[in-house]
Amino acid sequence: MRYRARYVKFWMKIGLALAAVWAIAGGAILLARAHRPTPQSVAAYFSEDLGPASDAARKKRIEKAAIMLNQLTFEERQQLRRDRTQDQFFKSLTPEEQGRFLDATLPTGFRQMMENFNRMDPAKRKQFVDRALSQMKAREGNAPQRPIDDANVQKIVNQGMRSFYNDASAEVKLDMAPLIEEMQKTNFGR
Repeated sequence: MRYRARYVKFWMKIGLALAAVWAIAGGAILLARAHRPTPQSVAAYFSEDLGPASDAARKKRIEKAAIMLNQLTFEERQQLRRDRTQDQFFKSLTPEEQGRFLDATLPTGFRQMMENFNRMDPAKRKQFVDRALSQMKAREGNAPQRPIDDANVQKIVNQGMRSFYNDASAEVKLDMAPLIEEMQKTNFGR
């Protein structure tokens, strides 16, 4: 009888310990989800004026913006791009700050984009390439106004090509070949 009571007590302690671990893990997950940025919170952060803050304060804000942006999914980042949410924020940065922001955000963004292309249905991928080619041809001769200097444009191109060659599947590389070829002809939009 005593042996049975000890046995039950032992398993009760184990059960309570497991329940406590699961409760802590569940709480941590809920807390992490609550603090994960949303497109709306990132947009709100981008809309705040950097103003004449000190260099250290500006650097800290830019780093936080990059961290928040990198925590978004590919679809959420696309939503921000379509809404042109980060344009004003990016334009308010100096070329050096733009370079640091790009260094912090481009690798994640391009990796997500390649993962998305790799998962994409081949028919949808072809549709994307066709649409991008027609947009490039429509813009031919019209020099787009860029809020970014040539060094940072080259940084974007280099990171994009690096991600393309490292992360894209063979199918994606074949499907995207006409777009890459057209980009090379137009010297990457310059």
